[in-house]
Formats: sequence, structure tokens, C-alpha cells
Amino acid sequence: MDLKKILRLTVLFFIVTVEVKAQIQQNRNLFFDGQNRDYIIYVPSNYNGTQAVPLMFNFHGGNGTSSDFMNYTNDMRPLSDTAGFITVYPQAAIDPNDGSYSWLHKAPTSHNDVNFIEAIIDSLSNEFMIDNNRVYACGYSEGGIFSYELACRLNNRIAAVASVSGSMLVDSFRDSYYNLGFCSPTHPTAILLVPGTDDFSPHSTYNGFQPYYMSVQEITTYWSNFNSTDLNPNVTQLPNLNTGDGSTVEERVWENGNNCISVKELKVINGDHDWPGSSGNMDIYATNEIWNFLSKFNINGLINCQTSVDEIGLSDGSKKLVKVVDVLGRKIDFSLNKLLFYIYNDGTTEKKYFSK
Repeated sequence: MDLKKILRLTVLFFIVTVEVKAQIQQNRNLFFDGQNRDYIIYVPSNYNGTQAVPLMFNFHGGNGTSSDFMNYTNDMRPLSDTAGFITVYPQAAIDPNDGSYSWLHKAPTSHNDVNFIEAIIDSLSNEFMIDNNRVYACGYSEGGIFSYELACRLNNRIAAVASVSGSMLVDSFRDSYYNLGFCSPTHPTAILLVPGTDDFSPHSTYNGFQPYYMSVQEITTYWSNFNSTDLNPNVTQLPNLNTGDGSTVEERVWENGNNCISVKELKVINGDHDWPGSSGNMDIYATNEIWNFLSKFNINGLINCQTSVDEIGLSDGSKKLVKVVDVLGRKIDFSLNKLLFYIYNDGTTEKKYFSK
């Protein structure tokens, strides 16, 4: 082979290698539900197609845009580059009732953005190596409300969600007004919420807006009960790193849920309708907090959580384990640092406690 051909092949190989390693940011279009729908995708430079990577959805607020949310509020691209996940910023469709960009169209309408998000998951899974056990969602304001909707109505595809300055629909309102039925998650689901105590937007007030939107306490109670976590949270006052922002942050964590699931609230005391780190409170950066929390979990629970009874030697082979319950009689798979009762098919019961 002559020298020129060798040089051409070397240059070609270099170009192909650079293209595989290059960052990809694209404005994409997906025809769905009779409409051309837009979303932005960002693929990190370290993606090489040899191993499955997580997928993170980011939802802008009501009447916002995906590009503004990405560029000015919640830029997950630097995290995507370091942690190696693909991030997506979908664009809401126009609500025919009032002309706004909305994730939750007012009734009556057959529009359903939950199905749109599932279509994006399917499309990207056909193109990239997506870890379908690690699909996450987060959002701001109405985008935060929609993130809860994915946890309720697309739970079989979504591992964990986070909501910033956004409440959760009351079940009766979801059913009677939107005709969506009650929230119906199917697996233990980690939840992070970042509310402000002085947020007076009707759909995100700390104390709720009945009969439409839950209070923060109702949200944490719902998900801690569903996940069978500890009844009371561990409370930590986070450092007041910026004394000039007029607010502080209290961390509240309900731990030891099914499959080691946790529910976490970052309570912004005196916080308004903001995205901490971008506006309002500057003691935390919500973008980093979201990834650091959600990335610990997959659709089966805490990654590396021991959930198999046989795996940890709880069955002696002479009798069959029927179920495991906590002190309140709630059925549970497994949890650390909690008294559990193992009920067998011969009628016997054993008390067990496992610690880390």
C-alpha cells in the first residue's frame, strides 16, 4: 500500500473517531398525535455506543420553551458530559383552549403528552443504547407537575422523578377535570421535590390549593406511604452559603422504603417560584441536586439494594416465605434498619432486623 493511501486511511479513521466522540446537540421533530412535535437532544462526548446510558427528561414551565429552559434555567449539558447520560428537552404543544404552551391541556381534549414522552423513549432507544431501567424526569412549575404525571401514568418506563416549584394534582381533580383517573404507580419510585415556602403560584403553593393541587406534606405523605418508607423524615439544615439571598434550605429525607427507595424534600425556607441556583436561593443548585439524587436509583429501586430474599439467606429451604410486612402490617420486599416480620406458609412468623 502506498504512503498516500495510508495517510488517507489514517485521516479517515481520525475523522470517524472524532465523529463518534463528538457531542451531539440537535433540534428534533417527531410526528405524534397528528402534530409535528419538537424536542432538543444532547448526547455527551463520552457516548460511544458500547454500553447503555441513562436518559434524563427536562420539562419547562407553562408557556415556556425547551431552549430557554436549557440555556437559562436548567442546563444539564455539563453534567451529561461528566456523568455520561443523554438529556432531552421536549417542547410542550399549544393548548387549543388558551393558546399557551402547556403540558396539561385543559379539558376537553384527547391530547396526551404522556404518550408523546413514551414515543420519544422508544425512538431514542432504537437509535442509541439507552438504559431503559434508568429513565428519569424532572421539571419546573407546570413541568414539575407533569413530572409527577409521568410517575403516576408512565411509571413502567420512568425510574424516578424530581419537581421544582411544581405541585401534584389531587386525584379527584385529575379524574373529574382531566379524565385521567387516579395516580397509579406500579413500582417503588424515588421522588425529589424542591418547593419554596413563599411560593404563591396557585399550582405550587407550599400548603396546596385544594381541591386542585396537593400541599407539600400531602405529596411527601403520598409517596412515602406508597414506598413504605420510614414514617418520619431525617431533617438536616443545609449550610447557608449565600446569606444575601434571603432564604435557607432544610433537607428532609424519608428513607428505608421498599427496594431501599427514598423520598427527599429540599425545603427552601422563604423561597419563591424559583429554580435554586439559577434564581432565588443560591445555597443549592437544583440541577446538580436532581442528578445526584435520581441517579442513585433505577426502575427496580436503589441501585445495588439487596432485595432478594434468597440472596441474603432469609429462606432455610424447609418452608416457603409468603410475605414480609413492617410493624404497621404493610407488605414490603426488603429494607435496612427497619424491624420486619417474615410470614411463612406453615403459619410461623419471624422478626428480623438488618443493618448496613
